[in-house]
Amino acid sequence: QVQLVESGGGLVQAGGSLRLSCAASGSILTINAMGWYRQAPGKQRELVATIASGASTNYADSVKGRFTISRDNAKNTVYLQMNSLKPEDTGVYYCNGDVRTWLTSRRDYWGQGTQVTVSS
Repeated sequence: QVQLVESGGGLVQAGGSLRLSCAASGSILTINAMGWYRQAPGKQRELVATIASGASTNYADSVKGRFTISRDNAKNTVYLQMNSLKPEDTGVYYCNGDVRTWLTSRRDYWGQGTQVTVSS
């Protein structure tokens, strides 16, 4: 069993910053790509940023230059530094991991989500 637990969400004014963390735990053998997705009210879940095991990154156009994704492989943790936040960044942010365990082949795991609210 694998668990992904997010933290770091909250309420911030436009222009402010937040840092999200997501720690994976359980019978982990390897973690390949990890990423952050978000879902605004009434909208579909969308990709924010991903980071491969080799640290190559990919960002949604809407967050390029403002958000930075990073990971600490020793801690099985992925981070999302969010700067210059805008009201349109508001939503529930979900962590995702492509994980292989000692008992199963690779599959996607999701965290429970953390709320980010940016006030204007």
